[in-house]
Amino acid sequence: RGAVIAYGPEDRMIRTADLKEVPEGGWALRGERGLTYADALPEGNTVVAGRWWPRGTDAAEVSVDEEFAQAVGLKLGDRITFGVLGTEVDATVTSLRRIDWQSMGFNFVFILSPPVLENAPHNLSATVDLASGSPTGPLLQGLVRAFPSSSVIEVGGVMKQARTLLEQVGLATLAAAGVTVLAGIAVLLGAIAAARAQRSYDTVVLRVLGASRAQVLALLLVEYALLAGVLAIVALALGGVAGWLVIVQLFEFDWLPDWTTVALTLGGGLIVVLAFAVVASLPLLRERPAQALRAL
Repeated sequence: RGAVIAYGPEDRMIRTADLKEVPEGGWALRGERGLTYADALPEGNTVVAGRWWPRGTDAAEVSVDEEFAQAVGLKLGDRITFGVLGTEVDATVTSLRRIDWQSMGFNFVFILSPPVLENAPHNLSATVDLASGSPTGPLLQGLVRAFPSSSVIEVGGVMKQARTLLEQVGLATLAAAGVTVLAGIAVLLGAIAAARAQRSYDTVVLRVLGASRAQVLALLLVEYALLAGVLAIVALALGGVAGWLVIVQLFEFDWLPDWTTVALTLGGGLIVVLAFAVVASLPLLRERPAQALRAL
């Protein structure tokens, strides 16, 4: 473990102790952090700027998480001074990495080239991913026999509880969405019923002018389809903006909408609206113009 003592261009490095406030996103400047070294780029990491050092290098280099680098203003060629076991260690930033923090492996903001840390006292760590339902006993026994001083932390139970909790949250969200959809359908039915008198008058006028039932029905379907299309576009815009704000700005996740599901949902809504329109229009189409005119 080590702490960042100073960082920045070599001729004007910023000492962490002199900062009045840690920049937003610069959480790795607070206290000690886990440090590691590697010859090869770890799985789940992608170099987005600079280059990864060649195997067997003897230079003091460091690869930094791109989000942290952007937060504190680090650039390629800058220097970072780490405090490791009471000793100051300098390294040059030669690459920036995009880290998949959702992977189950060990992820580090700072990865140094082997010459910087390989001679310092350190521990070896690893993650083991077992197939679902696989017994852990034989593996733990083998680890203890091979590495008597090793420590094993099982996270399978915690992950299972977290998965169950997320599933419950998902069900609650679906239930709330279902209530919203039912409320929308009720409002739609109310709007169709409220417009029944006006639709009856329009239908009678069209029939008197010589329109057939098929033509009147087609006209009503076009009207409801346009209305449903406008509502779908508005709902998509409002829902998309709200979803983007929550997912990207609040939870800082990647924005990956399932456009197939969105299209199917909007298409299903359009079909439901047209079905209600047809059901509500059939009684109007059965009315004879003479009877309807006398009733009006």
